[in-house]
Amino acid sequence: MNVIDHVRDMAAAGLHSNVRIVSSLLLTMSNNNPELFSPAQKYQLLVYHADAIFHDKEYRNAACKYSMALQQKKVLSKTSKVRTSAGGAASTIQAQSLPSEIEVKYKIAECYTILKLDKDAIAVLDGIPSRQRTPKINMMLANLYRKAGQERSAVTSYKEVLRQCPLALDAIIGLLSLSVKGAEVASMTMDAIQSIPNLDWLSVWIKAYAFIHAGDNQRAINTICSLEKKSLLRDNVDLLVSLADVYFRAGDTKNAILKFEQAQMLDPYLIKGMDVYGYLMAREGHLEDVEVLGGRLFNISDQHAEPWVISGCHSFYSKRYSRALYLGAKAIQLNSNSVQALLLKGAALRNMGRVQEAIIHFREAMRLAPCRLDCYEGLIDCYLASNGIREAMGMANNIYKTLGANAQTLTILATVCLEDPVTQEKAKTLLDKALAQRPDYTKAVVKKAELLSREQKYEEGIALLRNALANQSDCVLHRMLGDFLVAVNDYQEAMDQYSIALSLDPNDQKSLEGMQKMEKEESPTDATVELEGDDMEGSGEDGDLEGSDSEAAQWADQEQWFGMQ
Repeated sequence: MNVIDHVRDMAAAGLHSNVRIVSSLLLTMSNNNPELFSPAQKYQLLVYHADAIFHDKEYRNAACKYSMALQQKKVLSKTSKVRTSAGGAASTIQAQSLPSEIEVKYKIAECYTILKLDKDAIAVLDGIPSRQRTPKINMMLANLYRKAGQERSAVTSYKEVLRQCPLALDAIIGLLSLSVKGAEVASMTMDAIQSIPNLDWLSVWIKAYAFIHAGDNQRAINTICSLEKKSLLRDNVDLLVSLADVYFRAGDTKNAILKFEQAQMLDPYLIKGMDVYGYLMAREGHLEDVEVLGGRLFNISDQHAEPWVISGCHSFYSKRYSRALYLGAKAIQLNSNSVQALLLKGAALRNMGRVQEAIIHFREAMRLAPCRLDCYEGLIDCYLASNGIREAMGMANNIYKTLGANAQTLTILATVCLEDPVTQEKAKTLLDKALAQRPDYTKAVVKKAELLSREQKYEEGIALLRNALANQSDCVLHRMLGDFLVAVNDYQEAMDQYSIALSLDPNDQKSLEGMQKMEKEESPTDATVELEGDDMEGSGEDGDLEGSDSEAAQWADQEQWFGMQ
């Protein structure tokens, strides 16, 4: 047993730091005395040395050392051809025991991918002949092609993965995301379904994800629910997360949160999908819960985008847009395909007045998730913010034609129509159609209420909002009902509605403003009575100061948790 065998055994045992030191010393010896090791042994040493460096996450250095190993392999190939006639069998045995050249190229591509040098990674993998590509090489190539916009090449590579591994479900999702028909994808797995017991669910699973990537949310929900109800797949976390995500895409916030919570209870270490869950919780005003969720996920892993996005959502809904921008950028750095991170950064840029930069991020989110309407909504908001009504109208019409006339697309188109006095009547028709399909769709209710407020049809607005609140409790709807009640001089119930809104979201500034406005309009007699009451119990200023100290302490804790200066 020679020294190279010892190095190989240490590498196999996972003693990477030991391998790095020994291989470095042996390579220096080889450089000073080329006769000390054969070309094959030097190639082995270079690969083991590069593997140890890769394990230390020094990816640029590792790529360099792997490339040196490949150069050494070329030298070895030339010398082996000369020696083949003398000892063909021995040369073949030696070649079989050497590290795989294909595996070395894959490692180089992996380094380039981590370093975000996608073009270099594609170039390395493209250099491997098709017949020699393993499933993991084809999978990496497919993902890189898709990211680079080379959809045809991506489809070919995903199909090759499925040909070799028919249960590669991520490859199936990749094909469906590239608009390959569900029936075609299912046909590639048919042999496996028929030959393996208890795999009859796979065709339904493919159908569900085909609906998701076609933007048919309702049929996707129904299909996943039918799968989830089957006893063998009940309480599957991946299915629950997918179901929650589709509910979110369909605008059903209540069920989305419910399914995310169910998945989280089943798997306390769950990270996937928690960025969307955190966003929904922040949007609903549950900032304390978002803070807890973010802290828990950071304890699980800070190398995923999700905890950074959750923290960013907390900052965004606390109106700390610069901090949200930084956290969104950090999340994108960890995962450039994180749609939620792109949306967070885009929203922060938009609210900071950097609309053109925001547009770039919303467009990238649209490219990655063409069936997610919130990507389009962000872009339309940017167009409207920069007075680009024509661009916003073009985008809204395109969504309407592409995804069909559902409650969400109708509301998006109506939102743009509301910005132009000429199309106000069209907006009303669109909103009526949306509410006929989904009377509980909050965004449509809000827009219809805004329209009724403009027309001063307060009684009609009150009836609309009461009807919507009969089956749900939403901060915005309660606040808007308060505004309408003020308009008809029903101050007591208006105050009740503002109070309910603030109980749902204590940071809702508009509800606070509504209450303060009502308090200012109170009669002088009432104000005097209140003042006397305050004097009896002690100074009202002392109470305010106490509350301010409490709030300051709370924010100080949050600042410390988020790593703020």
